[in-house]
Amino acid sequence: MSQQQWIKTTCPYCGTGCGVEAKLNGNAKVEVRGDSSHPANLGLLCSKGAALGDTLSNEGRLRYALVKGHQEPLDKALSYVASRLSQTLGEHGPDSVAFYVSGQLLTEDYYVANKLIKGFLGSANIDSNSRLCMSSAVAGHKRAFGEDVVPGSYEDLEHAELVTLVGSNLAWCHPIVYQRLKRAKLANPKLKVVVIDPRRTDSCDIADLHLAVNGGTDVALFNGLFAYLSEHGKLDQRYLQQHTEGFEPALAAAKQDAAQLSQLAEQCGIEPEALLRFYQMFADTERCVSVFSQGVNQSAQGVDKVNAIINCHLATGKIGKLGASAFSITGQPNAMGGREVGALANLLAGHLDYQPEHLAALEAFWNSPNLARRPGVKAVDMFAKVASGEIKAIWIMGTNPAVSLPESAKVREALLACPLVVVSDCIAQTDTTRYADVLLPAAGWGERDGMVTNSERMLSRQRAFIAPQGDTKPDWYLLSQVAKKMGFAEAFAYQSSAEIFSEHAALSGLLADAKQRKFDISALSGLSKANYDALLPQRWPVNGQAQDTRSLFSDGQFCTASGKAQLIAVNYQASASSCSGDYPLLLNTGRVRDHWHTMTRTGLAAKLSSHISEPMLEINPADAASYGLADGELVVVNSQQGELRVRLKLDSGQKRGHLFMPIHWSKQFSSDGVVSQLVNNIVDPISGQPESKYTAVNLRPWDYASEAVLLSASALSLSQCQALPAKYWVKQKLDDGFIYRLADKQSPQALAAALKAFLLQQGQWQSIDFADPIKQQYRSALVVAGELFASYMVTAKGEINSSAWLESLLQQPMSDNIRRGVLAGTSPAADLGKIVCSCHQVREQTIRDVIDQHDCSSAEQVGSYCKAGTNCGSCVPELKRMIKLSQVS
Repeated sequence: MSQQQWIKTTCPYCGTGCGVEAKLNGNAKVEVRGDSSHPANLGLLCSKGAALGDTLSNEGRLRYALVKGHQEPLDKALSYVASRLSQTLGEHGPDSVAFYVSGQLLTEDYYVANKLIKGFLGSANIDSNSRLCMSSAVAGHKRAFGEDVVPGSYEDLEHAELVTLVGSNLAWCHPIVYQRLKRAKLANPKLKVVVIDPRRTDSCDIADLHLAVNGGTDVALFNGLFAYLSEHGKLDQRYLQQHTEGFEPALAAAKQDAAQLSQLAEQCGIEPEALLRFYQMFADTERCVSVFSQGVNQSAQGVDKVNAIINCHLATGKIGKLGASAFSITGQPNAMGGREVGALANLLAGHLDYQPEHLAALEAFWNSPNLARRPGVKAVDMFAKVASGEIKAIWIMGTNPAVSLPESAKVREALLACPLVVVSDCIAQTDTTRYADVLLPAAGWGERDGMVTNSERMLSRQRAFIAPQGDTKPDWYLLSQVAKKMGFAEAFAYQSSAEIFSEHAALSGLLADAKQRKFDISALSGLSKANYDALLPQRWPVNGQAQDTRSLFSDGQFCTASGKAQLIAVNYQASASSCSGDYPLLLNTGRVRDHWHTMTRTGLAAKLSSHISEPMLEINPADAASYGLADGELVVVNSQQGELRVRLKLDSGQKRGHLFMPIHWSKQFSSDGVVSQLVNNIVDPISGQPESKYTAVNLRPWDYASEAVLLSASALSLSQCQALPAKYWVKQKLDDGFIYRLADKQSPQALAAALKAFLLQQGQWQSIDFADPIKQQYRSALVVAGELFASYMVTAKGEINSSAWLESLLQQPMSDNIRRGVLAGTSPAADLGKIVCSCHQVREQTIRDVIDQHDCSSAEQVGSYCKAGTNCGSCVPELKRMIKLSQVS
């Protein structure tokens, strides 16, 4: 590949599915930009997408296979995996084997994994981490439509007159879709936006109405809407009669929840006037789009929540036309692709089900010797069976369940006890890889080649543009080689991802006439490799028929046996994890703007680590005051499942009685940031999706005495250091190294001594030290070959105000200025604060200076002077808050 050739590919982060162009520069650095021809993003990229080039480093890569911790030739490691799987199957049967896969996999990887375990190993014990984010939507779609179909597209946002964001912080989790909505609102003054979320998130920046509902009350709220629509004659009786079934029992159930409006509003925790306003807006608006995501899905009643939303759209005929849809937006780049290939325990490939006709067709298509004939176990139950010993071999691909699954401490215990744990990943050290008996080096983004499907059913290609490192191979290759070694060579003789995709596309056409399935990409089967390589983004169905794929169900024909959509009777149920005197607060979890999943990728990019540099527990200021807690203080939060220490962040947008903590920090980046160890493993009885948004917790101060900031040119293994007994630490990537924040109960003097002893163990370094026992301040710089490679400062609790002098010193030649800085704790470098605009690396103080010097009254004005907010726009709400604060002060 020419160093200057731009390659079109697709972003590996969220379900938006943005097109990316990438190329290698002369210095072997990867440059990325948005693909202006891709219909999902039209050239825009969010902060994470724009920083993709920074994540393609050699740091931490898994390049070679490891068996029991020893490097082995890849073929030998694959032979070992095949032998151990065969042995396990022979001794314990198909149900003793499981695969746990990921929405990060490409469709071809997913397809081969699903085919191998279900068709040839005879086990349906394959599930995806997508179970944690969108499986409730899958089940809700199947109940309502007869098939897992997202009926709308992003273009709905341009045609809608009301867009409701339900449990979706679109501004941070899907920034490019949010920008599309924002532009649509600017272009159409009639368009109204409603946000339904316990938190006042940055998505509220464009909201006409924010309903800060109590967590878990969505079913009651939408049942109330359904009853209101009926009471006020706003139902589409013609549509209901011609195109739906189940109306009467669904309405009867809704009316049970919708008593007096004032009582319903009190139950939901909002003002009756606000609730009535939303109901009137939906009732009086023809084109309504309800965008829902994890806030709906991650619930023990997630499927019912999905159907409560869909019921309202079906009852009013607000579906199947541009600007009118219930729209599930997925969290991962290829969660939809996993649904298409059936890589969930309760699904079969090609949207087929476990019924005789479908099983027979799939068995014949695959020429399967041992097709699984019943659903396997879903994610939470899968790891419970690993813990009980029923599952004795598990292959984990491209995901980190030791961090992401609820009650993660139990997951780690299960993996530790499992006789065979195989992990294929592109990262050598994760919280999960440490439990692997076999580590297989998988190709990462930029090295691999295949297909992904985004939230609007858009098929897009990921293309390779850099050479694979070491022995790294695509996941489909690793799986195929194991399959061959287990005796299934003929069925897995794939030479390219193009061959696999062609087979997958052909399978999608099975029984299409018998079941009116919308998922049909059979027109793409038989593509030559050249045509596959050149394939342009397109939404399914792709079956050779001329059709508008933007809005499915426009003809009122659904995928059920009767051809009619089903309204589902649902009733609100209180969560099984209720608050009490011992656990009076409700913990919500979710994503932050600049990080992704467990940070194995974004944690490598310094520009993504400064906006939120450590895990935070967000709390309403009034709640903090009632506990006697201050902003920035480290606290202990505990649930019935576990306990951790975390820094407090006061946020008036947080609902009283509710807390929020991000999901991203693992034990690779923090001592105590794995929030999933607090989360209960209660799941939706239909979807099996965990209730990650609703865990009862308690809160108390942590009695710590000292804090420290440590700078190092290289990563340090603090978690493995016995000589450094700091109970709290968090790691942040810098351009030239790493910064660590620490805290402990021991005195500042003792912590400083432990830090120095630990650092001197790392090499033959000289130190320059400063100590003030009276003020309890200790600073040190460690020098090797005339350059500073590590430095730290230790103070009493709450005394560290700035680490700018540390960050300015790294890898500089030793000088009198540095010596003076160590002694004084100051630096010529000004403290510019955290990064606010990650895209253009604009820091807090720079923005404050621009606002003050130019008397800025809008984010656009700020951007004209310093570029902040002029790319993806994710930081614009924060810019507005800074402007407002400056006007008040």
